[in-house]
Amino acid sequence: MNDRIVIDPKLCHGKPVVKGTRTPVALIVGSLAGGMSFEDVQQEYGLTLEDICAALMFAGELVEQEQYHPLPG
Repeated sequence: MNDRIVIDPKLCHGKPVVKGTRTPVALIVGSLAGGMSFEDVQQEYGLTLEDICAALMFAGELVEQEQYHPLPG
């Protein structure tokens, strides 16, 4: 995954993107969540299946690292 996802302050304001592209991880995850298929995302953004999987793994690791606290009710 680390060889496919890069964070560079010069690209997309430092947001994580697929290496060699300007396609943010958030766009990939959002597109899939919005109902696009893996094939649609591949064609729309010129990505490989491995790129998409790396983006999902990156997002999953970020969520795993977060701490959640219940809101006062």
